[in-house]
Amino acid sequence: MASGLVSSTVLSVFLVLIATVSAQTAPAPAPSGPLNFTGILDKNGQYTYFLRFLADTQVGSQVQIQLNTTTEGFTVFAPTDNAFNNLKPGLINGLDPQKKVELVLYHVIPKFYTLNDLQFVSNPVRTQATGQDGAAYGLNFTGQNNQVNVSSGVVETQINNALYQKKPLAIYQVDKVLLPEAFFEASSPAAAPSPATKKASGSKSNSTASSTADGPAASDNSGSMGRNVGMGLVLGLALACMGFLS
Repeated sequence: MASGLVSSTVLSVFLVLIATVSAQTAPAPAPSGPLNFTGILDKNGQYTYFLRFLADTQVGSQVQIQLNTTTEGFTVFAPTDNAFNNLKPGLINGLDPQKKVELVLYHVIPKFYTLNDLQFVSNPVRTQATGQDGAAYGLNFTGQNNQVNVSSGVVETQINNALYQKKPLAIYQVDKVLLPEAFFEASSPAAAPSPATKKASGSKSNSTASSTADGPAASDNSGSMGRNVGMGLVLGLALACMGFLS
């Protein structure tokens, strides 16, 4: 009897030890993978053109890297393929490489915003895009009853769908490409002529005026000289005749 009790006790201890060792050596649950910015767009479909621009301009990789370190997060507005198809023909191809980078960055805000946040932000909201003077391009938001519109000053569209909305990243679908107003501002007026140019032009004008003014005076002098010569010939002939008669 005692022997059976001891055996049961030993077996119980042995099973406990096995369970403890197994728990210590079992692998920990694998951590969730890193947030894949472009992967979210690719998974949702209909963002082929935007993904291409993110890759060509390297903005996609920059955002992906900064997602690992940012404390503010990012908000991205993703135009659909139809949004690009509805653009004026040649508009995108007419942009130089720097303008294409600015266009893509214009769809990225360096801060995480929920749709509710966007209803109450102070406009304009700074984007990642900047002009040649270093000034940031902004977007304006208006909203009511959880419906939010975004405007660039050139186009305005509704924010229809939250593709991803968990800090540090929010991605929203838009049905129009957000075009910066700065892309369509009238070019600056032609530069005024330099003082040296004005001076040269003024000298030329004065020279022409002097030539024109001297013309009549020279003609008058020539006429006067001709009249004097004529009077002298008449007077000489008269004196000769008087001498012949005498």
